[in-house]
Amino acid sequence: MRLVIARCSVDYVGRLTAHLPMAPRLILMKADGSVSVHADDRAFKPLNWMNPPCTVRESAGDDGSNLWTVTHGKSGEMLILRIEEFLHDSSHELGPDPGLQKDGVEAHLQELLAEHITTLGDGYALIRREYPTAIGPVDILCRDAEGGTVAVELKRRGDIDGVEQLTRYLELLNRDPALKPVRGVFAAQEIKPQARVLAHDRGIDCVTLDYDELRGIEPDTPRLF
Repeated sequence: MRLVIARCSVDYVGRLTAHLPMAPRLILMKADGSVSVHADDRAFKPLNWMNPPCTVRESAGDDGSNLWTVTHGKSGEMLILRIEEFLHDSSHELGPDPGLQKDGVEAHLQELLAEHITTLGDGYALIRREYPTAIGPVDILCRDAEGGTVAVELKRRGDIDGVEQLTRYLELLNRDPALKPVRGVFAAQEIKPQARVLAHDRGIDCVTLDYDELRGIEPDTPRLF
């Protein structure tokens, strides 16, 4: 990963145009080819970005500035960065990421739902847990009563990021002729309203899970927690 802090302006040229005037910004160039431009606010969300595949061409601008042209390999859309001054420039080899480790409750939810897969509906059958894909494992892959493939994403608290993650899995799985069509189920102990709206818009079903019910604990059963 290359991290650059620089005074720069950014122009986006594609389906629409956008301009960021000259200011100090952080530029991240990742090993996957993505380029993103960040300000010192807005949490993790970049001001502008280009997803891979893309190429970066460095040249000299007419005014003596450094000109970086980032071009998307498929759409031809461009980010044009005009760098007036470099404040920091460093590269770091991060290596493969081990991925997000689920906490105990989320991992146990997956195990319990796989064991009681008919919680999702009568006639459901498990294909496997942690179904591998090129962008990470799908929590649960199963078949419904009609034999259709269903990808399940599990969270303790379901938010928009979880729906986005499942959307990426579905896009990839539906390219596999042995599996498609694949529909999605977003399952969590609690699902935020915004996540439900987004899931519904994308044709993804939402299921609220009762952890104690999956564990076989009746509501009036005494327990220590």
